[in-house]
Amino acid sequence: MANIKSSKKRILVNRTKAERNKSIRSKVKTSIKKVDAAIAANDLAAAKAALLAATSEIDKAASKGVYHKNTASRKISRLSKAVNKIA
Repeated sequence: MANIKSSKKRILVNRTKAERNKSIRSKVKTSIKKVDAAIAANDLAAAKAALLAATSEIDKAASKGVYHKNTASRKISRLSKAVNKIA
């Protein structure tokens, strides 16, 4: 355990930020799984709706710095490509 006051604060702040990032990443993963499930079921309407929600979640994560903008863009691109394939 840290002895210095600023080090103790750093530990607490880092833990808080890690929990926040974990929560956001989890939301993104869940939304991606919903898109994948709709694609597997060959349900175009559900896939498009899930894609819209997933795109929003991924963009939010990128704007908050959880994902790099190129990573977010790549994820969205791959999902869109998969949805368009069943169209």
